[in-house]
Amino acid sequence: PLAERRNYTGVFDVVKRIYTEEGVKAFWRGCTPFAQRAALVGVFQVATLDQFKELYARQLNQKKNSIPNVFCSAMTAGLIYSIATMPLEASKNRMASQKPDAVTGKLPYTSTLQTLRKVSANEGFLALYNGFFPYYLRCGGHTVSMFIIVQMMRDFYNSTQ
Repeated sequence: PLAERRNYTGVFDVVKRIYTEEGVKAFWRGCTPFAQRAALVGVFQVATLDQFKELYARQLNQKKNSIPNVFCSAMTAGLIYSIATMPLEASKNRMASQKPDAVTGKLPYTSTLQTLRKVSANEGFLALYNGFFPYYLRCGGHTVSMFIIVQMMRDFYNSTQ
C-alpha cells in the first residue's frame, strides 16, 4: 500500500534508515526460519529424488537417470519439499515483514514455532499453505532445472571418460 512505502533513495539509504529506525536486529529478522527451511529443503529435495528415480524407473518403465526420469522425479521431489517447507516459508515471510504493535511496541512473532502456533490458532492450519501453488511452481521449477543440469553434467562427464 502507498501509505506503507518507505521511498528509499538507494542502498545506503536503506541500510542507514533500517539501522536508525528499527535497529541492527532488523537486518536479521526472519533469518532463523530461513535457515530452518533451507535445511529441510536440502533434506527433502535430495533424499527423495533418488527414491523417485527408482520408483519411476520401476513403475513407469523409465530409463533411470534419463531426462524424463529426472524431470518426473524432480517434480515429485519438489512437491514433497514444498509440502514440508511451506509452513516454514509462511513463518519466515511473516517474521521478516512484521511490524511492532502500535501500543506495546512488541513484535507479534518471536520464534518459528510460536509463529506457526499463532497463525494456526488464529487463522487455521491451512493458512500456512496460502500461496502454495506459486510456491510449488517456484520450488518444482528450481528443483527440475537444477537436477536436469546436474544430470546433463554427469552424462557429459561420463561420456568423456
